[in-house]
Amino acid sequence: MIGVSLRASLLFLLLCGIMYPLVSTGAAQLLFPAQANGSLLKDSAGNVVGSSLIGQPFTDQRYFQGRVSSIDYKAEASGSNNYAPSNPELLARMKASIAQWQQDNPEVPLAQLPVALISNSGSGLDPDITPQSAIVQIARISKLTGLPKAELEELVHAHTKGRELGLFGDKRVNVLELNLALSTRIAK
Repeated sequence: MIGVSLRASLLFLLLCGIMYPLVSTGAAQLLFPAQANGSLLKDSAGNVVGSSLIGQPFTDQRYFQGRVSSIDYKAEASGSNNYAPSNPELLARMKASIAQWQQDNPEVPLAQLPVALISNSGSGLDPDITPQSAIVQIARISKLTGLPKAELEELVHAHTKGRELGLFGDKRVNVLELNLALSTRIAK
């Protein structure tokens, strides 16, 4: 009986622990190589600058800013605080975000500030913002880069993705992809 159990365990170890992962990884590399390797994005010099699936902070005000992350964009800490709207820590963070927004974007009325720019997503890693969240940042970026507002609007529209399969989700703009294109324009 022990011999049968050991042989069955070894067989399942080989099948489930070695063969299945090798076949799955091989199929993923063959069919979806970019996604299997992390959906990495590169700059114009060919250096990896991030993943299109994970948000990251942009401290330079010349670039589009993404959503707030309560976990500082650390992928290993995915998730966010599940604070109630009345939680004092959440209220303090949101007030600080609003104050920072007003300081960085004085020409944009507070009423036009999309809530998505001062609130974090459920994972805290969302790489996308709404097109409106990008558009309200154009005045600041135009002022700091010298690029015309119309050119920046075209850039946002060019990087706006529609709903998945035309049905699911909302229109969105990947902040890293948009900023890579903006970086190319700034360098010209």
